[in-house]
Amino acid sequence: MSGSEKFLALTGGVGGAKLALGLRELLGPEQLAFLVNTGDDFEHLGLHVSPDLDTLMYALSGLSNPDTGWGRVDESWQFIDTLRGLGGDTWFNLGDRDLAVHVLRSARLRAGQPLSAVTRELNTALGTRHSIWPMSDDPSPTIVHTTGGPLAFQHYFVRERCTPTVTGFEFAGAAAARPLPEVLAWLADPALTGIIVCPSNPFVSIDPILAVPGLREALRASAAPVVAVSPIVAGLAIKGPTAKMMAELAVPSTAAAVAAHYGDLLDGFVLDVQDSGLLDGFRGGELVAIAAPTVMLTLPDKVRLATIVCEFARELRASRRAAPA
Repeated sequence: MSGSEKFLALTGGVGGAKLALGLRELLGPEQLAFLVNTGDDFEHLGLHVSPDLDTLMYALSGLSNPDTGWGRVDESWQFIDTLRGLGGDTWFNLGDRDLAVHVLRSARLRAGQPLSAVTRELNTALGTRHSIWPMSDDPSPTIVHTTGGPLAFQHYFVRERCTPTVTGFEFAGAAAARPLPEVLAWLADPALTGIIVCPSNPFVSIDPILAVPGLREALRASAAPVVAVSPIVAGLAIKGPTAKMMAELAVPSTAAAVAAHYGDLLDGFVLDVQDSGLLDGFRGGELVAIAAPTVMLTLPDKVRLATIVCEFARELRASRRAAPA
């Protein structure tokens, strides 16, 4: 890896964190940064909870629970068990170790620190070296519209276990949100080689990021190509409710439909080898697509996919430079 190149990865929670781990193995902290969905953030029991930021923080610091992909390894549950015995609200599990993060974050936010500064402080304390940026310091919570009415994202995702039928999404307050200056500076850096959209849910993990005014435009204006990895493999979501949402929105549950959803944001698209038959549909178009093993079960799987994606971005960047003006 060239020391002069840079990459930015857009990610949500568990699915995106898998590729993030592979990228971390290849690229140093001066070469790689992460832009993370905070539409999932919410207040619970008086605490500010940032699920996707914490999932990535725990993954990159080596503290993630390997069985779930979220939460901390070697967690204990005395707090939530006690709360349950008192008749408290326990639909959202908070482990004892995880609870300390939410308490500290909430205290810092109440004291006036921006979310980006608190996120940096927490990651530094846990030994994470790469920059992890929230999509904005301003709140923009995701609302899931369902046939039964609107639900805050965590109510839909955790409390209702994704059961309600989805009819659409809203990113409340997005119009007033502002991108971080550090993110805009990273995107404007001529050394930026690739922008990677991790295999996260396009509707509720990546779209909230793109809804922040100015971010989509900055992504498109960057000299670096935007490459997305499909979260749909052989018609199924590797993690989470992506395929269910697509079916309920009358969108084909295919990798090609994911690429179409992102539209002209993308320069490159990576689908799984199981979907290589879809490549014919991309030939002759402006979007360049390749097939690769995208199912990541082990760290070598994650590093292999990260290597392929980075090299794909380099090739697209080189071809962009070579193209006549």
